[in-house]
Amino acid sequence: MFLTTYAALLGAIVLEIVATSCLQASQQFTRPVHTAIMCACYCASFYCLSVVLKTMPLGIAYATWCGVGISLIAIVGYVVFRQALDAPALLGIALITAGVVIINAFSKTASH
Repeated sequence: MFLTTYAALLGAIVLEIVATSCLQASQQFTRPVHTAIMCACYCASFYCLSVVLKTMPLGIAYATWCGVGISLIAIVGYVVFRQALDAPALLGIALITAGVVIINAFSKTASH
C-alpha cells in the first residue's frame, strides 16, 4: 500500500507540473492545445491525489503535493520559461522543500 500511495502521489505531482507548465504556455487560454492538455492534466492530477487520500491524511498529502510541485515548477519556470528567482524566493522554496522532507521522513501520520 505504501508504494501505491507514493506512486499515486508522484503521478499527481508530475501531472500538476505538466498542467501548470501548459497553463503558462497557453497564453491566457489562447492556445487550444496547451489549454486542453492543462485541463486534462489537472483533472488527472486531482484523481491521483484522491487515490492518495485513501491512505494518507489530507493535510500531509496536500502539503507534499503542493510543496514538491512548488519546488519543481520553480525549476521548470527557470529552465523552460527563463523566469529567474531572487534569493528570498529561493530561500522560501528551500524552506518549503525542507518542510516536506521533514513531514515525510519523521511524521508518523504521513501514511498509515
